[in-house]
Amino acid sequence: MALCEHMKNFSAKDAKNQFGKMIDDARLEPIVIEKHGRPVVVVCSVEEFERLSATQVSAERDKRA
Repeated sequence: MALCEHMKNFSAKDAKNQFGKMIDDARLEPIVIEKHGRPVVVVCSVEEFERLSATQVSAERDKRA
């Protein structure tokens, strides 16, 4: 997961304890949540999620064409 290495991260414990800050940060850039030092999830803004979803739908359409 080389991409995750360059992203801001929170431990699961810190994400729980600093939930508001994590959400504020995730609105600016995707945040990696780690458990036992390993990335497990990425939190991102709704806008980023919609952009990624649209890209995926477009790629799936291109495959079928």
